[in-house]
Amino acid sequence: MVEKNFKNLDEQVDIFKHKGMIINDEKYVKQILLRENYFFLNGYRHLFLRSLEDRRFKEGTTFEELYSLFLFDRSFRNVIFKYLLVIENNLKSIMSYQLSKKYGYKEKEYLNAKNFSREPERQAQINDLIKKMKKQIRVNGSQHSATLHYVSNYGYIPLWILVKVLSFGIVSEMYTILKKEDQIDIANVYGVEAENLTVYLPILANYRNLCAHEDILYENKTQKSIEDTIYHQLLNIEKVDDEYKYGKNDLFALIIILKRLLQKDDFKNMTIELSHIIETLDFNIRTINIESVLDRMGFPTNWEELASIERRKEDEEE
Repeated sequence: MVEKNFKNLDEQVDIFKHKGMIINDEKYVKQILLRENYFFLNGYRHLFLRSLEDRRFKEGTTFEELYSLFLFDRSFRNVIFKYLLVIENNLKSIMSYQLSKKYGYKEKEYLNAKNFSREPERQAQINDLIKKMKKQIRVNGSQHSATLHYVSNYGYIPLWILVKVLSFGIVSEMYTILKKEDQIDIANVYGVEAENLTVYLPILANYRNLCAHEDILYENKTQKSIEDTIYHQLLNIEKVDDEYKYGKNDLFALIIILKRLLQKDDFKNMTIELSHIIETLDFNIRTINIESVLDRMGFPTNWEELASIERRKEDEEE
């Protein structure tokens, strides 16, 4: 096994130079490398490489261009994270309302295994998830101000308070083990099919974790693909081997999910913010073009039109 040795800032700069990158200001580059980490910045090199075989940078590539792509991804990630938190809060509110209304607001009521799917293959998962939620009650009952208030004053924690301390992943998994009629009731609030929401939620939870940990966002691919939607059709997205080229398991698929789940004004505001970030990157790069970045993201060039498509068109299609 080849050992990876520590490289100081001078050596890190030399590696970039050796691979053909133009370094205009070594002092500036070292400051950025110290603050941002060579490994993380180098993760954005792929679009600037000559080819898969020739791992040198394209002629004319500057450090400033690489750093611009890095900053672009950070800004994009921050906007996506903000609206994922909106979705997370909405989902927790809707689920806690629907389930409390039907099953009760005390732990012994809403955490009853009989409230969930009766499918035999789901029982182990249901029992495990209930244990996780009860653990959260024990852990947060005296540590979180909201849960402490209810425990101290009422002796129980209602679901609409508990969801505040549950992870998006647990809430998403909780949806998958609900009875079918409860899944439908919740999905109807969003105007989507329960089967689609079951696919969407793990994708959203994974992206939420990716954003929270500042992993590379723009070229991320999901394990599962989303279904074909009216949006793919109305945007005239190209097909390859009868499959849509964009918006299936890429970042644009996430944007389509957000289109379906966010309120109209929220989605339009998000589009404006993302468009500005893309325009800024376009201004700052020369060696590569913005179209190559959009392609890597899975974005069609007319992606902004998604914000102006009215929801009623989707409803008519379905």
